[in-house]
Amino acid sequence: MIINGSYLNRSSLDPYKEVLNRPRWVTTTLGCFLIFTIVVDILGNLLVIFSVYRNKKLRNAGNIFVVSLAVADLVVAIYPYPLVLTSIFDDGWNLGYVHCQISGFLMGVSVIGSIFNITGIAINRYCYICHSLKYDRLYSNKNSVCYVLLIWALTVVAIVPNLFVGSLQYDPRVYSCTFEQSASSAYTIAVVFFHFILPIMIVTYCYLRIWVLVIQVRRRVKPDNRPKLTPHDIRNFVTMFVVFVLFAVCWAPLNFIGLAVAISPEAVAPLIPEWLFVASYFMAYFNSCLNAIVYGVLNQNFRREYKRIVVSVCTARIFFHDSSNDAPERIKSKPSPLITNNNQVKVDSV
Repeated sequence: MIINGSYLNRSSLDPYKEVLNRPRWVTTTLGCFLIFTIVVDILGNLLVIFSVYRNKKLRNAGNIFVVSLAVADLVVAIYPYPLVLTSIFDDGWNLGYVHCQISGFLMGVSVIGSIFNITGIAINRYCYICHSLKYDRLYSNKNSVCYVLLIWALTVVAIVPNLFVGSLQYDPRVYSCTFEQSASSAYTIAVVFFHFILPIMIVTYCYLRIWVLVIQVRRRVKPDNRPKLTPHDIRNFVTMFVVFVLFAVCWAPLNFIGLAVAISPEAVAPLIPEWLFVASYFMAYFNSCLNAIVYGVLNQNFRREYKRIVVSVCTARIFFHDSSNDAPERIKSKPSPLITNNNQVKVDSV
């Protein structure tokens, strides 16, 4: 969750008009950084969504969560980030109260939706690798859609209280309408714990259990009743593990700054440099464009589909399926989010 790291003395009658005297190169740098984030976010996550749409082998239960995560990243690039960009170059928020509240709300939806989807992906991988005998029943296509809908329902429920406690406010330091931690220290602590720390703990547990099994496989000490893990399985697991690590790294500074300030505002707030707070914020913003890059770098199947889509765009055939994707039949014995042995039909996923 986005956390405000320190307090401001708002002497102006209109907080949206409050500005900070900064060198022009600072605002220009922040603006260019955000423009890059927006462009890569939109193009990258559209590539992810179209890759799953076009390729039958990628349309499986596991990748439903990947598409859902891409949608969460797209939300901020389509509405809140452009508004933040406008306030950067206008040296203030000139869009009014309603846009401020919508922008802050959608920012929170994206952040919490991302961490909840990352948690869902980790649980999915954990069930597939560590409890494979139950995987078919737990992650049928219908059940997976229900899980994604539940994730978004919980996300909206988690954000709605902000509209009633007045915690969505404009912060001129980051040119954003965002979560104001000074609204309530207790509420801020609860937000950081339930929307960041607890999901991180769940994901960490799932991936630690998977790593233990991977180590057992490599050392040939795994129980005989466990399914054999292929190199593809391990590589795909590593891909999503990297997505999780990048999210944690990008969002941890901002959350822990806010947590420290909420615990002891008078003692900690004056110690937080403005540059550190701003850097933490924009590092968190940057995370929204990283996932699609990770898929392309670490996953050969997504990388190939990216290339096909680019070629299709250049030849005006983006909405036509590649015939090479229609030949193989989808595997029916296990709607796996991972890749089966080389002698079997592949069901590709991140």
